[in-house]
Amino acid sequence: FLSLLITAANLVLHQTVERIHVGKKYGDIPRGIFVVRGENVVLLGEIDLEKESDTPLQQVSIEEILEEQRVEQQAKQESEKLKVQALKERGLSVPRADTLDEY
Repeated sequence: FLSLLITAANLVLHQTVERIHVGKKYGDIPRGIFVVRGENVVLLGEIDLEKESDTPLQQVSIEEILEEQRVEQQAKQESEKLKVQALKERGLSVPRADTLDEY
């Protein structure tokens, strides 16, 4: 048997950004400093800036990516409503996602 000792260290992340992907577009939102408790760290890696620049994704403004994200979420909600309606018409019931924690 191979035993492995893993120690958890807290991380302080400086100049962090949140990257939002929608389709082939992305936008970076500056978030600042984050402190992450070591017990919550699952994976840590380094970004290869050369490979990142070769991505087929198009960078857009924060406003544009947030609008695209809103439109995508709205379309998903509409699709879900149609699915639930179709199931209801067939006599089936689907619990709402916000009530699943009650079970």
